[in-house]
Amino acid sequence: MTSTISRYGSLDSYTKQRGKAMRRAWRFALALAIAGAALPAMAHDFWLQPERFRLKPGAATPMTFQVGHGNDRQKSLIARNRVVRFDSLSVAGQADRRSELRMGDANADTVLKFPARGLQLLAFETDGAYSELPALRFNDYLKAEGLTPAITWRAQKKAVNAPGRETYSRRAKALVQVGDYAKADDAIATRQLGLALEIVPEVNPYAPEFTGRLPVRVYYQGQPLAGAMVRINNLDFDSRPLEVMTTDAAGRAVFKIPKTGSWQLNVVWTKPVQGNPKVDFDTIFSSLTLGFTPVQ
Repeated sequence: MTSTISRYGSLDSYTKQRGKAMRRAWRFALALAIAGAALPAMAHDFWLQPERFRLKPGAATPMTFQVGHGNDRQKSLIARNRVVRFDSLSVAGQADRRSELRMGDANADTVLKFPARGLQLLAFETDGAYSELPALRFNDYLKAEGLTPAITWRAQKKAVNAPGRETYSRRAKALVQVGDYAKADDAIATRQLGLALEIVPEVNPYAPEFTGRLPVRVYYQGQPLAGAMVRINNLDFDSRPLEVMTTDAAGRAVFKIPKTGSWQLNVVWTKPVQGNPKVDFDTIFSSLTLGFTPVQ
């Protein structure tokens, strides 16, 4: 230590320099921790997770709102006051289910009961929240999600080294089969609900003739979305996507899934924001879940 002090001239000088170095290291570690904590909050998927996807009429199923995958998967902490839509659609009509939410419950965010037979299409939507990431993290996130509108905008504006500032919101759907299949259920499974970002199956995966080939179309603000990355996850083994497809010019992607297990599809899209000095992009995360759990 004596030789080390001699390089600084005195003990006081050494102490001051060492203190500055420790403070720089602490600030750097804190910045990394914040950046690492912020990225999963944005980049991880969000979805509706019924305990059972197939029910008898009159039965109920607990449901949680999940976020993340693999070791990072957890029950979402999203607040009740951020939910602007939670409803179910069937051949019997549409019902607002927001009054049945119990956000903050340790076991379930809701318990849904369906008295009548029919496929139930559940839809969920939140308002927007603000996020800001350091440039490196934000650029990695844009590349991983294939968000070309933001990548192009940042390059054109020479803002690649600027922090990423955006609002983000969630859209999620789930298909729950109540009772036996009926042909009328097909129109519910393939219904476009008008969500700002939406994954719409082109066939009913619960139909007896379903072969495991699942074509879907992605719509953004009511129009087919080309060039979006759509992932499919086996929710029983979800540490990484089973397959990633990019939508074609018609907004379509096709997946192969077995008629067992629980499945989640997800997509993210963004657009530059005009006239807001605090935000550069508006981003939407959207998902669709379905499953072939035993009827109970």
